[in-house]
Amino acid sequence: MGKRPPSVDMESMSYNIHKPITIMPPPPSYYPPPPKPWFPWLVPLIFLVNVGMFIFTLYKNNCPAITGGNRCLLYPELGRFSFQPFHENPLLGPTISIYGALDKEAVVERGEGWRLVSCTWLHAGVIHLLANMLSLLFIGVRLEQEFGFSENPTISVGASGALFGLLGAMLSELITNWTIYANKCAALMSLILIIALNLAVGFVPHVDNSAHIGGFISGFLLGFILLIRPQFGYVNHKYIPPGSDVKRKSKHKCYQYFLLIVALLLLVFGYISGLTKLYRTGPIQVSKSNRF
Repeated sequence: MGKRPPSVDMESMSYNIHKPITIMPPPPSYYPPPPKPWFPWLVPLIFLVNVGMFIFTLYKNNCPAITGGNRCLLYPELGRFSFQPFHENPLLGPTISIYGALDKEAVVERGEGWRLVSCTWLHAGVIHLLANMLSLLFIGVRLEQEFGFSENPTISVGASGALFGLLGAMLSELITNWTIYANKCAALMSLILIIALNLAVGFVPHVDNSAHIGGFISGFLLGFILLIRPQFGYVNHKYIPPGSDVKRKSKHKCYQYFLLIVALLLLVFGYISGLTKLYRTGPIQVSKSNRF
């Protein structure tokens, strides 16, 4: 007879059947978590400061006491806050030359360099204020949501010159971060259209188009320095698990570093040469063809 088959341990068999099966968890994802949305508060704060400064200049101007109540616009309704006569200020506002407006003679001959800063917080009138504040809210809020404000404190907003700086920064941000945009041509064409329309406003009388162009160029160069972002496909090494075959990309492309260095050099040279010419000895000769 053949050998007896080995006995079956029923207790061990029952244990193996009911033993829970351990399932290994999937490997950790190497994609970084989505960034927390930034709540914009700096741009709304600047908006309130600009509106408050405009109301303050109207109060200090006191058109009825200086010009005469009958000559002030909306005098019975606004009282002390009424506007200067239309032939003096067609933008519906006060006289701001004594409250910090940018004046060549005051800056160069009297040494009032603080006007270079104070002028960005003043507005010539209601029309000027509305145009700038609408641009500030539509452009500034978007940039603050994308980049916050603590990482790029150099970019500031105030009057239209600084708002053109935001437009220039948006254009350079699109160029230097070209790889992360989906609809590149559509975004570029829409931005160029907005810039062209805003530059056309600069040819209206009593508007300083040179400040618009200077602000746009400064913002355009600052965008290459402050708004640079990692290229598409870059993954931080701390999110890549050990032994993973994920191909690592450099954080930025070579052209991004090149544009950053060129923009930095142009900014330093431009500001040094501009301040040197501003405070040079002797009166500044202005060409008659430069109407703005």
